[in-house]
Amino acid sequence: MNYNAGEYEVAVIGAGHAGIEAALASARLGCKTVIFTINMDAVGNCPCNPSIGGTAKGHLVREIDALGGEMGKTADACFLQSRMLNRGKGPAVHSLRAQIDRSKYSDLMKHKLELQENLELKQAEITDIKKTDSGYTLTSRMLGEYNVKAVIIATGTYLGGKIFVGEVSYESGPDGTFPAAFLGQSLKELGLPLRRFKTGTPARVLRSSIDFSELEEQHGDEPPIPFSYDTEDMGDNKVICHISWTNEKTKEIILENIHRSPLYGGKIEGVGPRYCPSLEDKIVRFSEKKRHQLFIEPCGLDTEEMYLQGMSSSLPEEVQLKFYHTIKGLEHAVIMRPAYAIEYDCVDPTEMDATLEFKSLKGLYGAGQFNGSSGYEEAAAQGLVAGINAALKIKGREPLILSRSNSYIGTLIDDLVTKGANEPYRMMTSRSEYRLILRQDNADVRLTPLGREIGLISDARWEKFQAKQKLKAEEIKRISKTVIPPSEEINKILVSRETSPLSTGAKLIELLRRPQISYADLTSIDKTRPSLDQNIFEQVEIEVKYEGYIEKQLRQVAQLQKLENKKLPSEFDYTEIKGLRLEAQEKLNKIKPKSIGQASRISGVSPADINVLLIWLSGRGARE
Repeated sequence: MNYNAGEYEVAVIGAGHAGIEAALASARLGCKTVIFTINMDAVGNCPCNPSIGGTAKGHLVREIDALGGEMGKTADACFLQSRMLNRGKGPAVHSLRAQIDRSKYSDLMKHKLELQENLELKQAEITDIKKTDSGYTLTSRMLGEYNVKAVIIATGTYLGGKIFVGEVSYESGPDGTFPAAFLGQSLKELGLPLRRFKTGTPARVLRSSIDFSELEEQHGDEPPIPFSYDTEDMGDNKVICHISWTNEKTKEIILENIHRSPLYGGKIEGVGPRYCPSLEDKIVRFSEKKRHQLFIEPCGLDTEEMYLQGMSSSLPEEVQLKFYHTIKGLEHAVIMRPAYAIEYDCVDPTEMDATLEFKSLKGLYGAGQFNGSSGYEEAAAQGLVAGINAALKIKGREPLILSRSNSYIGTLIDDLVTKGANEPYRMMTSRSEYRLILRQDNADVRLTPLGREIGLISDARWEKFQAKQKLKAEEIKRISKTVIPPSEEINKILVSRETSPLSTGAKLIELLRRPQISYADLTSIDKTRPSLDQNIFEQVEIEVKYEGYIEKQLRQVAQLQKLENKKLPSEFDYTEIKGLRLEAQEKLNKIKPKSIGQASRISGVSPADINVLLIWLSGRGARE
């Protein structure tokens, strides 16, 4: 018999990266919140790579932090090695990545949930969701009923989870946990269109069984750079990672056994991530390549498990052992956890608005891999937005809708709800048309004022942010006024950097505008330089060097905003508009775009259709 287990304002189903940010945001905004996890020991688990950040993902973590989220702070607290990726390219694609202590990250996140005011963490499997007049009733497997006003589904890869290793398959969540076996049917009964996706993870091998003697070492940056704007001292890098390569023998073994892969044997229904394929998928798809790179990374300081990044597989365990043993350094590797693929249920994200609320089920939100994305960082970003919006709705406040022009988070969500996801969606810098203004170094400038307005940025954090902006403005003013006279010292620096020497005095800002010159180059002749945080110098230098490009991109943003400001009716039958192609009518009726700008990004809506919409909208305005 069911029993009344409690009344809450917001319930979060799942305590992975999406669920954590959702629950913390909701509770911090004053809503009585409950978060459910199938296994209390799996809170904040990193079932795949033991790292946070990476190309474009580092941008997301910085943005999460700038809005008042938790991922960046926790990653900083348990980092093992920190590296800024893509330093050889322009600043728009510089992205921070940190190896983390996987167990410590999970422990810290769990403790933060336990300590958070307005929040209860419960081990329970939610098996049923029913719509009620006042919200939703959730039923647990232990027959507890929870009455709530809003629900955030953040089930990760647990929903209908099924593991595949060669010919073996069984129902399971990641890392041998229980799957969410019953909730999917309840969601289908609510009318949510579910589909199957799949992802995978490499084997973990015993450190002492690896021969590191001939492997290339990969060191962290010194000093390490934090994700969070609150972190002041990261300490030192604690580990060294290593690089190895597959070879022709590896390829031969995989191709001989490719029929035993559930991916190629037809056992896996789910669509896998194009940008993070399994090793057998890489061997088949890129058959011309003679070798593939892999990174050997520690999972923590107090474990001997080593993660083989780039070696995801669903081949049988004995085949995994054979092909791992063909790789330099892994000739005698001992597998502690075999690689596996996992298939799971997720939803069509075009069923949601940009708030991540379902259009047909008010008060129900989705976040993370449930929405068709992949990656810890993508999940956390969506969880934060869903948690904020659920709380704002309950409080009767205006929703948070991030735009493509102010954040990667806005780009991520707009892509999901407008274009959908036919495969697990991964954030990349190439997905943003405004990369130069959406850099990871200026996430605080773009989003901390918004986080403050929402209520997630503390007084101390806000004062620190304002002080930093003041110092930055003063530094720009200083270099605009400081004149460097010609001298042997400055000309020696300029010539060594292959730029022309001075014959007359030049302002510091003019020298810094030269592509070949950096702040570091000018240290010895810049006698009045103040002692500032490195992030301030970085922002100043980028803004000075790329001023023209940034201004051009800001003009593009202004043009986009004109289309975003042309609002479309929320409830309208687009078959009534003459001149729209049939495909456009169908797509517009499905997505229900909020603006002309969003309509223009829908696959299947052409520029000609947009012109028809603009003419119709203009005539409608005249009639009204």
